[in-house]
Amino acid sequence: MPLPVFAAIIRNDDKVLLCQRKEGALAGKWEFPGGKIENDETPEECIVREVEEELGITVEVERIYQAVHMHYEHGDFLLITYLADYTGGKISLHVHSSCAWVELERLDQYDLADANIPIAKTLKEQGYSTRSNVSSGNRAN
Repeated sequence: MPLPVFAAIIRNDDKVLLCQRKEGALAGKWEFPGGKIENDETPEECIVREVEEELGITVEVERIYQAVHMHYEHGDFLLITYLADYTGGKISLHVHSSCAWVELERLDQYDLADANIPIAKTLKEQGYSTRSNVSSGNRAN
């Protein structure tokens, strides 16, 4: 059974926030920020907490956007992304080495973690208006 991980597609005007992993199995890869859910926490609460812990900013979570099942050498994950709006604070990097506000058409110019690639592709092609999507069977080594 894949481990669920929740991430935010944080919007600020016409851009979204990408963060670059500092360490771990995906060090150097870019991703939508987020993390693992804690006991008695909703996905929305998880995203708000993780973004505040990792980046020091606040967001308002809107709705689920897309889910992608991905197998990496270090585990099997279900990445569930939610649309969220940046609401305040100054970015302070705690677990990432860098971050960038990126226009949707430029998302594929970043070295994204494999699970984030289909989400970035959907964002680029359909923008924020797409209905919830689930992809599965993707494998990355």
